[in-house]
Amino acid sequence: MPEAPAHPRKAAAAFILVTVFLDMLSIGVIIPVLPNLIKSFLNGSVSEAGLWTGIFGAAWGLAQFLFTPVQGGLSDAIGRRPVVLASNFGTGVDFLFMALAPGLWWLLIGRIISGMTSASISTAYAYMSDVTPPEKRAGVYGLMGAAFGVGFVVGPSLGGILGGGLNWQFIQFSGDHHYPFFFAAILSLCNFLYGLFVLPESLPEDRRKPFSFHTANPLGAIRFLARSGQVMRLSLMYFLLMFGQSVFPTTMVLYADYRFGWGVTQVGLMLAVVGILSAIVQGGLTGLVTRRIGERKAMYVGLIASLIAYAGYGLATNGLMFVAFIAIGCLGGLAMPNIQSLMSSKVDPKEQGTLQGSNMSLSTMGNIVAPLIFGLVLATVTKAGVPMAFSGAAFLLAGVCTLLALGLATGVKQSLKVEAGYSEETAE
Repeated sequence: MPEAPAHPRKAAAAFILVTVFLDMLSIGVIIPVLPNLIKSFLNGSVSEAGLWTGIFGAAWGLAQFLFTPVQGGLSDAIGRRPVVLASNFGTGVDFLFMALAPGLWWLLIGRIISGMTSASISTAYAYMSDVTPPEKRAGVYGLMGAAFGVGFVVGPSLGGILGGGLNWQFIQFSGDHHYPFFFAAILSLCNFLYGLFVLPESLPEDRRKPFSFHTANPLGAIRFLARSGQVMRLSLMYFLLMFGQSVFPTTMVLYADYRFGWGVTQVGLMLAVVGILSAIVQGGLTGLVTRRIGERKAMYVGLIASLIAYAGYGLATNGLMFVAFIAIGCLGGLAMPNIQSLMSSKVDPKEQGTLQGSNMSLSTMGNIVAPLIFGLVLATVTKAGVPMAFSGAAFLLAGVCTLLALGLATGVKQSLKVEAGYSEETAE
């Protein structure tokens, strides 16, 4: 396929957004059924299933941590198109593998492969960086964040229906724990076939660089980020925000039941509202706000909104108070797209894949550590004898992460231009 023109077809950009959406959808669609599928291989033991579900999550996060910089480096060397398409194909085949897994260990192997193939998110960001002018990247990254949000809403909902069935008026459907895996596989393989025809290459030959294991590994990724104090600062901010956001999937169901008496349906509806509002903010408001006030100021608005929201979540004494802070919290979606935009403007165009892979690799460390820490905090504050007022401590800890990111933000500079290597910078 010939190289992409300066402004590739809209179909190609749409394909990248769909890829991000499907990656999140494929992750979300199996959330309601994976623990039960694991339990079915353990003779119905809930305690053993809980342990193995944690092992599956850590294994998936570790695979992402190790392979995200590899995919980023490969995309800089051979182009974005083959890496994205290979990831889509691999993801589809892997979900078929998990759907047909005859035992627990086979399922675990499939989950590890899923972590490896879903690491292409960094390449998707690099693709959009290639084809988007620096001043518009925050808005584009916001659209990608919106695709994440929609996938987060749709995925678990579909997974629940496909895995558990539906009995509503004239609609009768008997679910099965394997159906969500087949569904995710079909979507990924269809996306692969679609991409074969509509996705041009975004990285010309003269902008590629040889693959190097020096940077295509977690330690090398950190060394790459540390080449520039500004890039490392922004990447640490991104890590802290990702770490803090892990509080929702880790503690929300148990916390809401313990603190407010919410059931699964109420929590599901609340998370759906969060996903929809986040998609609106990142897909619609980010570009508009950034154009009006600039990347750094928009980033500050997002960080401050997140800080206020986490404090409100942690101190809320009833469900209505908790819900009231959701709208403020969703404005926090302004932060991450602008952090990524500022980072990409400080790196040579030949290194966008390496940058995105390195940043994602660092941030995925939170997928391994954060659930353990937030789970431990929740377990501690919900013990007998601990006052109910302390039960929101996990959200306050997420707020501390945001406060640290806000402190780092005070040293972020606005880039003027990008030359070979890192950009020339000046304080705004």
